[in-house]
Amino acid sequence: MSAELADRTSLDPRSESLPVPLIGGWVPRRGVVVAVASVLLTLALAVVALGFGDLPLSPAEVVQALFATDGGFITTVVRDWRLPRVLGAVVFGGALAISGAIFQSLTRNPLGSPDVIGFATGAYTGALIALTVIGTGAVSLSLGALVGGLATAVVVYLLAYRRGMQGFRLIIVGIAVTAMLQSVNLFLLLRAQEEVAMAASIWGAGSLSLMNWGTLLPAVIALAVCLPGLLLVPQLRQLELGDDAAAAHGVDVERSRLGLVLFAVALVAIVTAATGPIAFVALAAPQVARRLAGSAGIPIAGSAFIGALLLLSADLIAQHTLPVDVPVGIVTVVLGGFYLLTLLIQEARRRT
Repeated sequence: MSAELADRTSLDPRSESLPVPLIGGWVPRRGVVVAVASVLLTLALAVVALGFGDLPLSPAEVVQALFATDGGFITTVVRDWRLPRVLGAVVFGGALAISGAIFQSLTRNPLGSPDVIGFATGAYTGALIALTVIGTGAVSLSLGALVGGLATAVVVYLLAYRRGMQGFRLIIVGIAVTAMLQSVNLFLLLRAQEEVAMAASIWGAGSLSLMNWGTLLPAVIALAVCLPGLLLVPQLRQLELGDDAAAAHGVDVERSRLGLVLFAVALVAIVTAATGPIAFVALAAPQVARRLAGSAGIPIAGSAFIGALLLLSADLIAQHTLPVDVPVGIVTVVLGGFYLLTLLIQEARRRT
C-alpha cells in the first residue's frame, strides 16, 4: 500500500474499506458498491416497469422485445409506448439529482435544492409566460423554461451577492424569490384562457405520462450539451473546503461558483420543460446517496444513480399502485414531504 493511500484511508474514519480512485478524486469503496447496486436495481426496476400495463409482459418478454429485429405488436408496446417514459424517468431523475447535489454542496446545506431556492419555480414561470403569451408549442415551452430558470438564477445570485456568496444567504433569497414567483404563476393562470390554464395546471403538476420519443430525444440532447459542466466538479470539491482554501489552490471562486450555478439551473430547466416541475428529487437524492455511501461530501455520480432510482420508483407508484394514474410530481411531493419532515426532526434533535 502506498503512503498516499494509507494517508487517505487514515484520514477518512468512515471508510469501511480502502478508497477507490475515480476521476476527480477518491471515494470510499462503500460508495462504489452503493453506486453499482443502485444501477443494477434501476435496471431491474426498468424491466419491471416495461412489463406493467394493460398488456402485462414477463421480464423475458420485455428483454426479447427490446432486442427483437421484427416489428411485432409487443415490440411496439415496449419500444415505442413504454420505453420513452422509463428512460425519461431515469435520465431526468439523474439530472435533477446532479443539480441538487451541486446546490447542496455550494450552500453546505441539505435544504439547498433548486426546488427550495426557486430555480424550478422560475423555469415554470418562464414556461407559463411562453404558454400564455406565445402559445402552446414544444419549442416555445422549452425556451421559456430555460430562460425563466436562468433568469431566476441570475436574479437570486445578484440579490444574494455581498462581497462573495454565502450559502445561507442564497437559500433565504431563493425562498423569497420563490414566494414572489408563485404569486406571478397564479396571476398568469388566472389571466389565461380556460383551456390554456387547464393545460398549464396539468403540466405544472409534473408528469411523464405524455413522454414519447419526440419529447425525450430533444431533452436528452440538451442535457448532453450541458454535460461539459461536469468538468467543474473538481472546483466544486475545492469550494467545499471554503473560499479561502479554494482560492489558495488556484480556483477562481466566484467564476467557478457562477458556472456551477448556471450548469445546475440548466439541468433543472431542461427537465422542467420536458415534464413540468418535479419536486423533491433534487432535494432528497443527494442526501440519500451521501448517507448510503458514508462519504463526507455529496457524491455527484452516486446522487445521479439514486435520483434515477427514486424518480423511476415514484413513477411506478403513480401509474400502478393508486386507483387512478396521477402525475409523478404529486407522488414525489408526498414522499418528499415525509423526507423533509424527517430531516427537520433530525436537525431539531441534533441542536437539542
